[in-house]
Amino acid sequence: MVTEVGTVEVPWFPTRIEDFDKIGKRVLSEGDGIQESDHPSFRDPEYRKRREFITDVAFAYKLSDPLIPTIEYNDNEIGVWRYCYPKLKALLEKNACEETNEIIREMEKHVEGFSSDTIPQLDPISNYLQAKTGWRLKPVGGLLTQREFLNGLAFKVFHSTQYIRHHATPEYTPEPDIIHELVGHAPMFANQDFADFSQEIGLASLGASEIELKRLAAIYWFTIEFGMCRDSKNQLKAYGAGIMSSFGELEYCVSGKPQLKKFDPYVIAQDHLTFPISEMQPLYFVADSFSRAKEQIIDYCESISRPFNVTYVRSTNTIEVDRKVRTRDEAPGEGGLEF
Repeated sequence: MVTEVGTVEVPWFPTRIEDFDKIGKRVLSEGDGIQESDHPSFRDPEYRKRREFITDVAFAYKLSDPLIPTIEYNDNEIGVWRYCYPKLKALLEKNACEETNEIIREMEKHVEGFSSDTIPQLDPISNYLQAKTGWRLKPVGGLLTQREFLNGLAFKVFHSTQYIRHHATPEYTPEPDIIHELVGHAPMFANQDFADFSQEIGLASLGASEIELKRLAAIYWFTIEFGMCRDSKNQLKAYGAGIMSSFGELEYCVSGKPQLKKFDPYVIAQDHLTFPISEMQPLYFVADSFSRAKEQIIDYCESISRPFNVTYVRSTNTIEVDRKVRTRDEAPGEGGLEF
């Protein structure tokens, strides 16, 4: 879709929470930038059939529904969670930021089903996040385009998969799965500063040009996915979900092998628009704190030139645009790199 502002065309963007029922119907897969054709998650017909079933459940869900559908996980799937979660938790306690570890401990106490025993369901975690910071989870069948995914952040909506990685390779998956979402992403959305700067990236993505979208996607990549920070003792810690859900990356990121740079969204937007998506990151940007990263991201987003301004209205969960727009219908979700 394209929204017309005067004589300027900008990509379609959602203005109401109901608009998210229109998007996410096409997900990216092998051939859309995912170069893992030999991985069993693409070649096991039984696993693919199971994925299709869980994807259909996600496609049928609407944000107006009272509950996120429950998935009845099978023994193989539960076995993967039981193998991965305790091992990742031990690595997180050593190499992840204290904010993450505090929230995980709180989730284990107060979120129904969040434990090493079985795969947690999205609904109680979404309710927990809404009570903490106003964020919610929306099930999705796989990778979205950059534009769709970032647009969701503007509304405090995080699109989360419900399927789990293949049982033959529990320590690695080429695609996001529920371990990546619930161990890597969900805890940090309970931190207000992190949640706020995530929303700022989302708001800046609404109607953004392709080059600005690419820049915002890179900032997202080096923060929400692969961000590092310093703790109160000046020790290097991880806070990005791509690190915190990866056995190898959790140890590699503090090994002294990767390059480290001080977090600066302007530097990322100018010099680091490409990055590897299926191997260890050669470079991490290190934030002084989440509050400082929030200030820097707000400053960057305010510098973006756009032919209109948007405001998120919390009471109605809508976006206000400061000038009249016209929308021409096309299929949403076309173009852009994937997460």
